[in-house]
Amino acid sequence: MMAAGGTGGHMFPAQALAEAMLDRGWRVTLSTDPRGARYAGGFPDAVEIAQVDSGTFARGGALAKAVVPLRIGAGTLGAMLALRRDRPRVVVGFGGYPAIPMMAAATLLQIPRMIHEQNGVLGRVNQVFASRVDHVACGTWPTALPDGVQGIHVGNPVRQAILDRAGAGYIPPGDYPMSVLVVGGSQGARILSDVVPAGIAALPEAMRRNIRVFQQARPEDVDRVTDAYAQAGIDADIRTFFDDMPTRLAEAQLVIARSGASTVADLCVIGRPAILVPFAAAAADHQTANARAMVEAGAAILMPESRFTSAALAENMEMVLGNSAGALQMSRAALSCATPDATARLAGLVEDLGGDMA
Repeated sequence: MMAAGGTGGHMFPAQALAEAMLDRGWRVTLSTDPRGARYAGGFPDAVEIAQVDSGTFARGGALAKAVVPLRIGAGTLGAMLALRRDRPRVVVGFGGYPAIPMMAAATLLQIPRMIHEQNGVLGRVNQVFASRVDHVACGTWPTALPDGVQGIHVGNPVRQAILDRAGAGYIPPGDYPMSVLVVGGSQGARILSDVVPAGIAALPEAMRRNIRVFQQARPEDVDRVTDAYAQAGIDADIRTFFDDMPTRLAEAQLVIARSGASTVADLCVIGRPAILVPFAAAAADHQTANARAMVEAGAAILMPESRFTSAALAENMEMVLGNSAGALQMSRAALSCATPDATARLAGLVEDLGGDMA
């Protein structure tokens, strides 16, 4: 049984584990809320989706927040009934408020359980359960943990489609067509839409004419971002979502992105130079912690939001795209930060906890 919230940061590692456990002969169920279920389309068909009620104090007015404990309580009761009917060997939590009911139910029923934390700082839900589980698997290392809690470094699992592109050959930038991929995620795309088009427009014409941009934007920003590139004469493909992200990553000469844990893991497994802009509103600044390994290895340039201007971005882009040998070294450095066997490590922990099906 896996319990996860409805964002890519929670769902992608859960999906990777689901694929691995199915291959090992396990039966897999995903527990999430109705919102999370809408983000589970990439899971194998064999994974049963179990919806439970949950809630968060982070959204809504006073009335909505007042009923959150009731919703979580009802969801936990429903999860307990589900676990009594179909008692799993292991429950694995990936964070996010929809994971609360199932993790709470597993704790009350004393079912073997563990959590996987993707970021360098524990999320709020994983903080609650870190001292109440058998294992705390860490995706980013080191991970800041509560006193007395021991973490196990496994890395961040990536989907099979990313693994299929692991170490894909990198074509360094030069005087020929170059791909720049811009990825913001569901919460963090706005500032990229504001800054990146003008930053690319400020590049020297000889470099700019070779650039093709693939940029993820919020629905309300797609038209204005498209217009900004068109007015600057830049070839650009702007979408709310790229369903061929592994291909886009593999073909990119440079990636400009938020430093969500899954994004960083994907960059490292495929091996691509990056300019990373941590989401300033992320809890405990965990996106800066996520970027640390790539930055220290020389695989990425860190640009805090406070210094993320079009002029500064153009300067950093020119530094990467104007130095073929340097960009190639950045791609190799990214690969050195990868944990391509993260899924196998996490699956091994699950089997140690629940018993090998073989």
